[in-house]
Amino acid sequence: MSRQVFLYDPPERFVAGTVGLPGRRTFFLQASAGGRVTSVALEKAQVAALAERMDELLDEVVRRSGGNAAVPAVAPAEVTDSGPLDTPVEEEFRVGTMALAWDGDAECMIVEAQALVELDAESEDELAAAEEQLLQDDENGPPMLRVRLSGSQARAFAKRALDVVNAGRPLCPLCNLPLDLEGHVCPRQNGYRRSE
Repeated sequence: MSRQVFLYDPPERFVAGTVGLPGRRTFFLQASAGGRVTSVALEKAQVAALAERMDELLDEVVRRSGGNAAVPAVAPAEVTDSGPLDTPVEEEFRVGTMALAWDGDAECMIVEAQALVELDAESEDELAAAEEQLLQDDENGPPMLRVRLSGSQARAFAKRALDVVNAGRPLCPLCNLPLDLEGHVCPRQNGYRRSE
């Protein structure tokens, strides 16, 4: 069976979003263009890492070009997208690995999110060999979402993704752990709650 690649070059929309209540949210990357929508699930930490690395890569592109690259310093207001995910949100796959690259000729960012794959191996050598084979197998690899973004689109994606990550549960002012809706047992108070 050949690899399924969901290609958006360029997307009409590429956003990070969530489904569910804070503390129980499921994170998604969603790309859409021409009436088709692809949603892939991933972890909160993956969304944060993708956004941070994307900003770092864009900053490096600007630095190396001496400010001549078509990359804004901040997300332009005209490409900012604060709308909800397109519904229904149907998960194509759960993301295992991601990759970022800058195409200098086309002046665009390439984002790849590949499906999580469980490898059967009895030793670390077998596992390393299986991982290497998987990386080299372009035709039969796991499903992949590939998106090509302009510098402006990439900045806007990174800003929204960080906003989505930070929009979770508020933090306890004492221990900096998330506050649950049901209550919070703070380790800095030896597990005692203040009476209200």
